[in-house]
Amino acid sequence: MKKQIENLIKNKKYSEFKEEIIKLEEADIAEILENLESEDHLITFFRLLPKSIAAETFSFLGIHYQQTIIASLTDKEAATIIDDMYADDATDLMEEMPANVIQKILENTTPETRRDINLLLKYPEDSAGSIMTVEFMDIKDFVTVKEAIKRIKREAIDKETIDFCYVIDKKRELVGTISLKHLILADDNIIIKDLMESVPHVINTLDDQEEVSKMFKKYDVTSMPVVDSENRLVGIITIDDIMDIIEEETTEDIEKMAAIVPTEKPYLNLGLWDIYKSRMPWLLFLMISATFTGAIIANYESALASYATLTVFIPMIMGTGGNAGGQSSVTIIRALSLNEVKFKDSIKVLAKEFSVGIICGLTLAICNFIKLLVFDKISILFASIVCIALFLTVMLAKIIGAILPILADKIHLDPAVMANPIITTIVDALSLLVYFQIASAFLGL
Repeated sequence: MKKQIENLIKNKKYSEFKEEIIKLEEADIAEILENLESEDHLITFFRLLPKSIAAETFSFLGIHYQQTIIASLTDKEAATIIDDMYADDATDLMEEMPANVIQKILENTTPETRRDINLLLKYPEDSAGSIMTVEFMDIKDFVTVKEAIKRIKREAIDKETIDFCYVIDKKRELVGTISLKHLILADDNIIIKDLMESVPHVINTLDDQEEVSKMFKKYDVTSMPVVDSENRLVGIITIDDIMDIIEEETTEDIEKMAAIVPTEKPYLNLGLWDIYKSRMPWLLFLMISATFTGAIIANYESALASYATLTVFIPMIMGTGGNAGGQSSVTIIRALSLNEVKFKDSIKVLAKEFSVGIICGLTLAICNFIKLLVFDKISILFASIVCIALFLTVMLAKIIGAILPILADKIHLDPAVMANPIITTIVDALSLLVYFQIASAFLGL
């Protein structure tokens, strides 16, 4: 079907295109749009979409494609698209558009759309208020079931979800919740206040979006109400918003774990300067940090000159230590992000990683010892030095890789910062110190 649609648009069979396109889901239409060969085809395709599905399709597109389409439309056409979008999706788009374009679009939107977008834009970035939607279904606590259902039928078309309706009092304070199922099954004359249930979980507008996503996972819900400091209902957050946040936060963690300053744009939309700025700070920091490794080697220069064989095994010991520490750090960072590990579990984590370090270290040391004697033909003395150093390095690396992310989380730093590059730099220096100290003890240096 998708290939057929693309062929119709390329061959300019627009009437057949319109007949076929309404058979697809909006998400599938957006996928076709994003895979077209040129921006001209993208714009032509979008203009041919029926108005009934254009706005919904638009909301599924990546920000780059949205910007391309908006730039091709007249101010009034763009405003129509924005008016038909949910406020939270429209706000996300506004945050990425140039200020002059935003001004022109908002001038042509309805007062209600401008109000909703401006409301969301005032909240801090990455807060619950900035991602909530204001298109929710609220019901006064003093009305009857019949009156409530009548209002839902009248207004539901403009709401993002009506699975749950939120009950407010005369001051707009959140006092309860009621499912659509219970409303339909209830007697028409029952007062909502007598039917509603208490609100189990509430989000504040200033709560961090990552903490909000954890609440959704913990309580296994599809939507949650958002209140201000006076407990007035101002919006809701739905599961589709949370999915976007999870993807965003995961991407950010991966970038930090790779020693990259997080960026908000897709890779193909990043300029060379953007990529340079995201990578250079950490590269510079890690390069300077690595000078400690050089200083340690320089300090043992005479020992290396006397026993050149020691030099051969430095990369192996450093590399193995870095890999061992990286395994532990990534495991703990992920556990912290999933709330599986907290600071109070530090002793348990250390005990477990210490035990794993002993087992892994012994296995690697024994295998390496056999290799050194059988294949490399070196003396038992040098093989012992290398393998003892390897064993201790792996143990230290496992402990450091586990404890640093936990400490970072305790002092409110992102644990992802303490990932492979940082751990490797620290472990490299420690592995050399261990190696040379053992060599000095065995060889009397």
